Amino acid sequence: MAAAHTLLLLPLLVASAWAQCPAPADLKNADGSKICAQLYTDASPYYAQCCGGSVLRVQPGDDVPYIPLGWNNKISSLVVAPRCELSIWSRTGKKGYSRKFNGGVVYRLQEIKKGLLGNWDNAISAYYCKCN
Repeated sequence: MAAAHTLLLLPLLVASAWAQCPAPADLKNADGSKICAQLYTDASPYYAQCCGGSVLRVQPGDDVPYIPLGWNNKISSLVVAPRCELSIWSRTGKKGYSRKFNGGVVYRLQEIKKGLLGNWDNAISAYYCKCN
């Protein structure tokens, strides 16, 4: 009987271990200073499981025309802090398509259109973030 209860609880335990996007207002460094945005490599079909994988913390004023090698075209979800704006580009050197995101959560960049047929999933190659 105990084994049956354990099997029933297992999906709940596993689900709680999956990633969850932080609230935009909770984006802070260890010293309490504001983080402009957080970028994540993994998304999921389920909103509650997005914002997983590796995390790139973007500080206010970060201007990155050439995203680090391990991050180029790998970002699938993002969170932008309140009163901040994240500008992204589809090509290095701040070229190609561009888009701006204000404070909030984008669970799946595949749902954000880029051009006529594309989307922003795994398509970010440059960014700039500013906060007021």
